[in-house]
Formats: sequence, structure tokens, C-alpha cells
Amino acid sequence: MRTLLFGMLAAHSPLDGLTEHYDKIHECTDLIQEALECYVGGTGCRDFQEITAQVDELEDQADKIKRHIRNHLPRRLFMPVDKTLFLNYTNAQDNILDSAQEAMHWLAMRRLDIPAPHQKPLVELIADVCFTVDLLGPALTSTLGLIYHQHLDRPGTKERYCSVRHQRHKVFRDKNALTGAIYTSDMEFKDVYQLIHFIERLADMSHNSEKCADILRAMIAR
Repeated sequence: MRTLLFGMLAAHSPLDGLTEHYDKIHECTDLIQEALECYVGGTGCRDFQEITAQVDELEDQADKIKRHIRNHLPRRLFMPVDKTLFLNYTNAQDNILDSAQEAMHWLAMRRLDIPAPHQKPLVELIADVCFTVDLLGPALTSTLGLIYHQHLDRPGTKERYCSVRHQRHKVFRDKNALTGAIYTSDMEFKDVYQLIHFIERLADMSHNSEKCADILRAMIAR
């Protein structure tokens, strides 16, 4: 009976809106990678301010999706997961894009010449951060499939959560190493301040991705 009920509700579940919201986040990670490569001296790329404006637009679209989801929640009886967990997840997933938006604005506020020794580690860090966000997509999809009884691969679903967590740990280590190198460099204080805040917001994207994975795991807990 439980399986039949969830199958009937799946077509109209608020959980489906989470994938639409995530798609906006995924679009944003592609833009951030493009923007950073442009910022540190890439050739043939679009204006940085133009890309920053696109990130703002994606964040606005994602907020509208989140509000629509929250404004059309069914009664608690018909929620396929705990309502508190669901609301916590929408917050955590939305925070990924908020952090991305803040990161872009830290670079956009003034031109910052990034020293050559920090350029490659910075590009690698943003790639690792975006990969953390990318890993959240399969974790979300697999979780929804498990909740709707479309598959029974609980071990595989949990492994996807672990992948997000392990990638976030890698970002944490690399972020600390890069931060230390910047603090001990001969950059001016205002440049250090600006670049460190950008890096911290990048790390927040990865941290919130891990938080999302933790909430997803709670959703399928027996």
C-alpha cells in the first residue's frame, strides 16, 4: 500500500522541484569555471561582469523555484519525506547558489591581479568545488528513485553520499593549503583580503553540497 501511495504521489511531489532547482545550480558551476579562467588571464572569453550578471539571474530563477516549492507543499500526511528534512534540504541546496553568487561578487568588486603562483591552484580549486556540486546531482536523483521505489539500490545511493563527502574533504585540504600560501605571499593586504573571501565562498559551495548529501541520507534512514 505504501509503495502504491508513493507511486501515485510521485507525479505531483514537491521533491520533483528539487531537481529543477538543482539544474540552476549546475548551470552556475559551468559559468563560474568559465569566469575564473577568464579572470586569471584566459583568452577569448566573455566579459567577467557579464558572467557575474548571469550568475545573479540564475540565483534569482532558483529563488523563484524554491518559493514555488515551499508555497505549494501538500499536507504533512502526503509528504513522501519528513517536512522538516525537506525544508532543510531546500535551504542547504539554495545556499550553494548563494555562496556562488557571493564568490563572484568578491572578484567583481575590483580588479584583482592574481599572482602567477596562485593561478593554477585557484583554477584547480574551483574545478574541485564544482565537481562536488556535480556529484550532488546523482545523489539527489538516486535518493528520489529510492523514495519513490523506482529502484532498491540503497548501498549505491549511500555510496553517492560518500562521494560528495570525500570530495568536500579534498576541497577543504586544498583550500587550506592555498589560503596559507596566499597569507605568506607578498601580496598587498587588500588583495589578500579580497582573494581569501572569494576562496571561502567557494569552499562554502562545497560545504553546503556535503550538507545536502547528509540531509538526503537522513531522508532514506530507516
